Amino acid sequence: MQNLRNRVQLIGRLGQNPETRTLNSGKTITTFSIATTDSYRNSEGEKIEDTQWHNIVAWGKVGDLAAEYLTKGQEVALEGKLIHRSYENKAGEKRFVTEINLNEMLMLGGKK
Repeated sequence: MQNLRNRVQLIGRLGQNPETRTLNSGKTITTFSIATTDSYRNSEGEKIEDTQWHNIVAWGKVGDLAAEYLTKGQEVALEGKLIHRSYENKAGEKRFVTEINLNEMLMLGGKK
């Protein structure tokens, strides 16, 4: 059985084009967000759509591939690891972030 301890699988659409940065260490990091939407009917029978946004972080080669081939609005299937971290902003306030560290991706839909 594959490692199930911390594994996330999502299918969604990109909210913006991926952005790549090179860190001082020489490593590259690519970031983007995807939206997943669930729909259900409320007690009055109205269709309700619930959209959740997920921050994606991709390192190295998988990040380079994401930056080269993914574009805003494109549908993609992702598999990665859920990461929670905190940092202090310039004003000294503590911020908490939840991200998905991308391991694999599959571009969905036809050719453009």
